[in-house]
Amino acid sequence: MNSLFIGATSFGLIVLAILLFRIIADGIGYINWDFLNSFASRRAEESGIKAAIIGSIWIMCVTAPLAFVLGVGTAVYLEEYAKKGKFTSFVQMNISNLAGVPSIVFGLLGLTIFVREMALGRSILAGGMTMALLILPIIVVASQEAIRSVPSDLREASFAMGASKWQTTLRIVLPSAMPGIITGNILALSRAIGETAPLIVIGALTYVAFLPEGIFSQFTTMPIQIFNWTSRPQEEFQYVAAAGILVLLIMLISMNTVAVLIRNKFSNRH
Repeated sequence: MNSLFIGATSFGLIVLAILLFRIIADGIGYINWDFLNSFASRRAEESGIKAAIIGSIWIMCVTAPLAFVLGVGTAVYLEEYAKKGKFTSFVQMNISNLAGVPSIVFGLLGLTIFVREMALGRSILAGGMTMALLILPIIVVASQEAIRSVPSDLREASFAMGASKWQTTLRIVLPSAMPGIITGNILALSRAIGETAPLIVIGALTYVAFLPEGIFSQFTTMPIQIFNWTSRPQEEFQYVAAAGILVLLIMLISMNTVAVLIRNKFSNRH
């Protein structure tokens, strides 16, 4: 069994290395300032990823605060305030199950609630709220694990000093759990920034030659722009798509690196 697992892992690493080599070889020559500072075009040599980068940043600016407040708030309530019982266990089970639901289901939910019922249209706000729903279960689970890791001795010491439940949660539990909470949030956002299906379902544009002016503007994102390029019949667009993938990979690696650095900083402090 161990040899089979090692063999499968080695094969996966080889395939990943080949894929990365192919993407780097095809896309590295197309990455320059003009590519980063130009809009999409019907000509491969003139295509850029500027609108997609700005659109992704706008989406994250809506998704991050919504998911953080709702996710961490839910985790604090479930771990510190909710009475343990059948209802709490039911809610916890459903949150864990939602973390494994295909992303396209959240896209259909966003299309029904935000785009149609709330009449937000194909806007950044609708897209950001949809992505917040997508990563919310992940943030709740990660935050709960971080809160559970806080030693009970700290809570008891706080209560012994006369602190209330809320004061203990705010000043003792949350600061101690913050490394895990922040790491979970950033990793969840890394998943959101690479998602395509939910945004396509709610009607995000695949060709944008302008920058968003607000949360009610239409938009595109890097994964959608890359999807658009790969669907083009011209071979040159495959190289442009590879360059877009490299930019997206750099952004994802940067976010993950920030998550590790923040976690290490808070861990050393505590």
